Amino acid sequence: MKSLMIQGTSSGAGKTTLVAGLCRIFSDKGYRVAPFKSQNMSNFAYITPEFEISRAQAIQAIGARCNITSDLNPILLKPVGNYISVVYLNGKRYKKMHAKDYYKKFVNTQGINIVQKSLKTLQDNFDFVLLEGAGSPAEINLQKFDIANMRTAQKANASVLIVSDIDKGGSFASLVGTMTLIEKKYQKFVKGFVFNKFRGDANMLKPGFDKLKKITNVPVLGTIPLMELNLPEEDSLNTKPKNIVWNKQTISKIDDELNKLAETVKSSIDIKSIEKLIK
Repeated sequence: MKSLMIQGTSSGAGKTTLVAGLCRIFSDKGYRVAPFKSQNMSNFAYITPEFEISRAQAIQAIGARCNITSDLNPILLKPVGNYISVVYLNGKRYKKMHAKDYYKKFVNTQGINIVQKSLKTLQDNFDFVLLEGAGSPAEINLQKFDIANMRTAQKANASVLIVSDIDKGGSFASLVGTMTLIEKKYQKFVKGFVFNKFRGDANMLKPGFDKLKKITNVPVLGTIPLMELNLPEEDSLNTKPKNIVWNKQTISKIDDELNKLAETVKSSIDIKSIEKLIK
């Protein structure tokens, strides 16, 4: 089966949440699915004596009902300031690196190899992998160093959905701009758009959907309403993460929220069309 990748027009667009919801939806359908984010920058970690990965991928794994392993997030960057991050590889602390050294000396050599190895492990052991991108795939100043978006989609043979946060405004322009700035060789991977955090009557958006498809040749596959979820913080957009004790009670609460999320996502997007993309 093919993989599916969720990318976004920006950080905070809803990639993490949508992947978590889709993991639960496809798990409910009987698929053995695993989440994957090649590179995550976050101080919100899931920590065990053996390894440390992003909290977001741990929550997605609960959604997928799969074991939490270091392969779900092979590269974790913990920012400490002044463009320096502590780099974790396969769940183990590697070293502190300045962004300049990370991009120019690491990502296109050791980094991409680590990503490919973890991705292959998951693809060999699951029906399909549900990948999450990072930031935006259209950061043209960083594209040659980007191992979290389109290059990973290509290596995974993944169909890509791009999600945009319409509550912030500018979603139509953001989607058109993203498609314009993605390298042409990667544009064919994009199979659909999803609007996230919408308030109001979704029918009001349909004229815009038609025009968006004429411009990009990519259909809109859903509009997810703005909703309140009691899930742990997703990433470093929130600077004061709460500590989590990963006990049965915590996991049960997360599980309940993921069921709530999955129901909303399932009723808001075209799951049948998305399912066809992985077959």
